[in-house]
Amino acid sequence: MNVFANTVVTLSFKLFDAGNQLIEETDEPIAYLHGGHSGIFPKVEAALANKTVGDSVSVTLEPDDAFGDYDTKLMRIEPVDQLPPDIAVGGHLVSDQDGNEVVWRITDIADGKAVLDGNHELAGQRLRFDCKVLDIRPATQEEITHGHVHGAHGHHH
Repeated sequence: MNVFANTVVTLSFKLFDAGNQLIEETDEPIAYLHGGHSGIFPKVEAALANKTVGDSVSVTLEPDDAFGDYDTKLMRIEPVDQLPPDIAVGGHLVSDQDGNEVVWRITDIADGKAVLDGNHELAGQRLRFDCKVLDIRPATQEEITHGHVHGAHGHHH
């Protein structure tokens, strides 16, 4: 079977930064619903079209293809006494900004203030996504309707 719209594709992957340093790799395979359901980066999805089990792809992702450009408007400095008492550098806070959920990463704490960064940790970076197709199966009607994979390696209700 080939990868095409409304197939469930199971992958192993490795993600590298522009310096060829490994950032992340799968411990367990991941599965996504192929066909524009936002389950994987669109450029990776395009590269996987028509592949079969055992095929590998390597895709270079510019910031626009992955986590976007770094946006300085998503940086804030807040008084520590206005934040939860257990904050720490490397921790995260979640807030609502203009009707959207924003996850703020705490990047520094000094002089009674915390630096909050709402950018994804990989924003602004060129990345390489290497993956191998481990399995392909037709999606169920329920998966197609919901727009995501159910069961092993996917979403559970």
